[in-house]
Amino acid sequence: MAARTEHEERTDERVAPVRRTSRHPVATAVSIFGELLITGGLVLGLFVVYSLWWTNVLADREADKQGNTVRDRWAGGPGALDTGDGIGFLHVPAMKNGEVLVKKGTDTETLNNGIAGYYTDPVKSALPSDAQGNFSLAAHRDGHGAKFHNIDKVKKGDAVVFETKDTWYVYKVYAELPETSKFNVDAIAPVPKESGVKKAGRYITLTTCTPVYTSKYRYIVWGELVRTEKVDRDRTKPVELR
Repeated sequence: MAARTEHEERTDERVAPVRRTSRHPVATAVSIFGELLITGGLVLGLFVVYSLWWTNVLADREADKQGNTVRDRWAGGPGALDTGDGIGFLHVPAMKNGEVLVKKGTDTETLNNGIAGYYTDPVKSALPSDAQGNFSLAAHRDGHGAKFHNIDKVKKGDAVVFETKDTWYVYKVYAELPETSKFNVDAIAPVPKESGVKKAGRYITLTTCTPVYTSKYRYIVWGELVRTEKVDRDRTKPVELR
């Protein structure tokens, strides 16, 4: 008998047919839904990273750029107050956020540049150089620089310093309001009676959103001017900032 070749033996082998099972519609739907949830989670995660980290990076870059413009202008010699580029820098040691450029206005476009702004409405802010009034400021608490993120760290007795071209304004915190309505305009009134004061003075008010990562309420910190110091040739900082 002739030997069978390996090829012939393989040809004679019968391959069992593969049984194909249909997938239940419910299982298919669950699978698709699960994939959509995973995709949605990834998109949401990327959005959170963008909102809370990348916007801070971009805002800090812009704030540094604008701050350098102001200091370069100051180096040019005497001149009128320029409310367009920025009027000065806020220093709040308890917040541990360095210096914060302050410009006119509290609209979103302005604050998104990683700075603080002074109110022009619904109550017009005073300026630090005014004989009396309330220098009222706002800044973001999260995202876009988050300059007031640590406002809850500021306590009664802490220093708040505002630096202009020729003067250091040193304030002392005397009251806090951890939560109030976003529509509470009395908090930034020229005489903020809600803070406990009853007569005109030279006040500063810091405002931002609360709780963190929401804008439902406002967090308020009030301070009162205790002294001013002339800026010397070396721009020596007040003792509160050393």
